[in-house]
Amino acid sequence: MKPVWIVDDDRSIRWVLEKALARESIAFRSFASANEVLAELDRGCEPPQVLLSDIRMPGASGLDLLTRIKSAWPGLPVIIMTAYSDLESAVAAFQGGAFEYLPKPFDVDQAIELIRRAVDESMHQNGAAEEPSLTPEILGTAPSMQEVFRAIGRLSHSHATVLITGESGAGKELVARALHRHSPRADKPFIALNTAAIPKDLLESELFGHERGAFTGATAQRRGRFEEAAGGTLFLDEIGDMPPELQTRLLRVLSDGHYYRVGGHQPLKANVRVIAATHQNLETRVKEGLFREDLFHRLNVIRVRLPALRERREDIPLLARHFLAKSAQDLGVEAKRLSDGALKHLMGLDFPGNVRQLENLCHWLTVMAPGQTVEVTDLPPEIREAQASNGGGSTYGDWETALAAEVDRELTRHSGEVHDRLTRIFERILINRALAHTAGRRIEAATALGIGRNTITRKIQELGLDAPRESVGANE
Repeated sequence: MKPVWIVDDDRSIRWVLEKALARESIAFRSFASANEVLAELDRGCEPPQVLLSDIRMPGASGLDLLTRIKSAWPGLPVIIMTAYSDLESAVAAFQGGAFEYLPKPFDVDQAIELIRRAVDESMHQNGAAEEPSLTPEILGTAPSMQEVFRAIGRLSHSHATVLITGESGAGKELVARALHRHSPRADKPFIALNTAAIPKDLLESELFGHERGAFTGATAQRRGRFEEAAGGTLFLDEIGDMPPELQTRLLRVLSDGHYYRVGGHQPLKANVRVIAATHQNLETRVKEGLFREDLFHRLNVIRVRLPALRERREDIPLLARHFLAKSAQDLGVEAKRLSDGALKHLMGLDFPGNVRQLENLCHWLTVMAPGQTVEVTDLPPEIREAQASNGGGSTYGDWETALAAEVDRELTRHSGEVHDRLTRIFERILINRALAHTAGRRIEAATALGIGRNTITRKIQELGLDAPRESVGANE
């Protein structure tokens, strides 16, 4: 690995960083000014793995050096240090392409961790580039999503009415669009209407259109969504919130296939396929008298249930890569990557907003995360702390229920090796937590767990575990 270059006119800063890098066995070179670095590069010297530079120095500034480095080696991570923590310097550093902005005074251990991340970033960029690939319209490898895909496939030659159920943000409209795209009506319009977003007084006109003079403000004839979707598909989202009087009109259309514009007297034929969706339990709303039972049965010809994201956690890595790539393409930047730790953290969260929440998070990370590799510390505070909010419990209420759910998933994914896999995971967690609790002291960890010293030593070797090191203070 090439060395890390330290550029600072303050000899004490250079000395502290040199000692810290030497302790971590990271090669380094030190320079007292940006001019020395530029002279070295002009002589044809190979650039560093990572550059760590102060901003204000005699001669060329750190920002000047940043500009020069980025013009010649755009992928080289540059960490900017400064004792002048002002907004203008931070903005200038990031606009210039800095990997991170490190205000002084800084904690040495945090600085080393940041340098390690920059080194990993540099080595990743020097490796094989990730080729963008074409992604399907809906992503998912979980068994529950495969059932959704099979349903779409079976319906590909059908004109049947479909009811899609699932929580908000799970992607019901994507399923509706896929049903349309793979149907005999694919070359005709797909019209979507969120019935909960339209005021009650306007919803009837939105659906069926109106004649001129039908009501105050109706200065011209207007086509409704049924007419706009002629020959194609009409997607009615949040159908559970439709007002009762509109439910009656919709039932009549589904029953005899004809409707009238508001204020009209000429029947119009409704040549559309209706796909409805709701996050509510329509059977419960029927019992409560809030939804017509006969309309429910008309809509519930074929039901497709879309699972919540917490029910298909194994899809989170696939979805996150897709959304990060999509956000990067939209913004014209390089796609970010999630570290193993960040990915593991995300896979343990509930995501009450489902896929939409994950998509929004990926867009936030594309804009706000400092490096190309996203760590747990780069996540928004509410996401970073979400796991802790579960306390000693779990997503499913208690750890035994959570374990049962994990066993079910493992039986589907790794049949024949479930016992060995889960036993190793269980033992690894036990020993790791015990070692963390005792600051790495194995005898105390073994005593706390109720096992022998030789047993914990053997398990550490078998599981490939390293006892956590004693924490090192920032002050040298």
